[in-house]
Amino acid sequence: MQYINILIGLVVGIVITIVITIIIKQIKKATVNKNIINANDLSKKIINDAEQEAENLKKSVILEAKEEWYKEQKGYEKEINSRKKEIYKLENDYNQRVSKLDRRTENLDNKEENLQGFEKELKEKENIIKHKNTELDNVIEKQNSKLTEIAKLSKEEAIQILKNNLKNKARNRAAKEIRHIADQTKKEADKIASGIISTAIQRLAVDFVSESTVSVVSLPDDEMKGRIIGREGRNIRAFEKKSGIDLIIDDTPEAVVLSGFDPVRREIARMALEKLIKDGRIHPGRIEQILDKTAKEMDSNLIKLGEKACLETNVHNISQNIVKLIGRLNYRTSYGQNVLKHSMEAAWACGIMAAELNLDQDLARRAGFLHDIGKAIDHEFDGSHAKIGANVARKNGESKIIVNCIAAHHEEVEYNSAYAVLTQVADAVSGARPGARREMLETYMKRLEKMEGIANSIEGVNKSYAIQAGRELRIIVDPNTVDDGKTAYIASDIAGKIENEMQYPGQIKVMVIRETRQSSVAK
Repeated sequence: MQYINILIGLVVGIVITIVITIIIKQIKKATVNKNIINANDLSKKIINDAEQEAENLKKSVILEAKEEWYKEQKGYEKEINSRKKEIYKLENDYNQRVSKLDRRTENLDNKEENLQGFEKELKEKENIIKHKNTELDNVIEKQNSKLTEIAKLSKEEAIQILKNNLKNKARNRAAKEIRHIADQTKKEADKIASGIISTAIQRLAVDFVSESTVSVVSLPDDEMKGRIIGREGRNIRAFEKKSGIDLIIDDTPEAVVLSGFDPVRREIARMALEKLIKDGRIHPGRIEQILDKTAKEMDSNLIKLGEKACLETNVHNISQNIVKLIGRLNYRTSYGQNVLKHSMEAAWACGIMAAELNLDQDLARRAGFLHDIGKAIDHEFDGSHAKIGANVARKNGESKIIVNCIAAHHEEVEYNSAYAVLTQVADAVSGARPGARREMLETYMKRLEKMEGIANSIEGVNKSYAIQAGRELRIIVDPNTVDDGKTAYIASDIAGKIENEMQYPGQIKVMVIRETRQSSVAK
């Protein structure tokens, strides 16, 4: 019974378990069915949303594509319009060119017709000329035959005689015309030049005292001479060695003389000696100290003198090296004439003449002012002061015109401008005017006469003229006895005799001129 109960309990438990299991399965199945239904609804919703989104995206893409197509269509239309305009413009240009070509073709046709008419006229005239030439040849042939019969000459000889006669007549007539024109031109040029130079000379009013070639220093008493000489001459030896200037102490009361080839050194020595005399302490150490100090003062003084001269002549923008050389010219003389004053006077004369000729006055003044700059250092270099000055000007940045004016003012090189000619004239005006130079008239005349006498003593020389204040000797030789080759020998011979027989400053240019003249008298 107990087992039956247990069995029944087991069966009941199994049944219950089966029922519960079935119930659970049913519950699960219902849940799964519900989830499936929900999933189906969700998938349908997702599919609907996706379809809607795809539809919206499709519409958006179609809209963007339409907008892009519209923009591209607008660009194409704009480019087509631009191309159409270019085509219209090219078409217009083409039409204009065609019309121009048509007009040119018409003009060329007209010109061709005219040329054909001219050609026809020329052929007619050519035929007429040929006919006349034939007649002329016949006449000439007849005349030649008559001339041959009369003169018993061949045809060629008669023709040569006629040619020579015609040539001689033509040459004589041309020479007469040329001589007449040259004489008239020379008269007018001389008149104008005389007026300009006269104006320049009249407007120059420069008075100055010629510098001496030696310097004299006054002494307070004759005892000072002994102090200057020093014990056994040590002071004077120290002074001469340091300064490079000779100190001459003679019987002249209360004065000593300084002598030297360099005027600047001589001036330094003079100033230093005056300081030593005033100070009273004279010994070799003090002498060297005072000379060094005075030399520095002189450098500063040279620049001041140069700047003052530039200011007075209104010449600016000059290198400091040249300004210092201009100051040195104040202590240089030529025939007793102060070279700095001469340069300033030449600058003013150059400016005045340039104004009369409507040239650049500033450039002319500059050329006249710097023309003798080489004289400041001509004792330091070989060559003429003109070439030395030209080199200095070139190295210090002066223009080619100024360099040529300096180099050519004694005709050592060719002139390159009118300013070079004005510079030479201004130099001559300043140097040759009355009272400018200290040389005695008798001495000057004797020197010129001797120069001309040396030239006249040479065989073949007709006349000689000393010009340019004795700087140039022009010689005219007999063209019948002296040929062109001999002129060079005569110039060299005369220059050599002048060097050997005469004393003169600077250089003398010898120019030999050989010319032939033909003349005829009309009766």
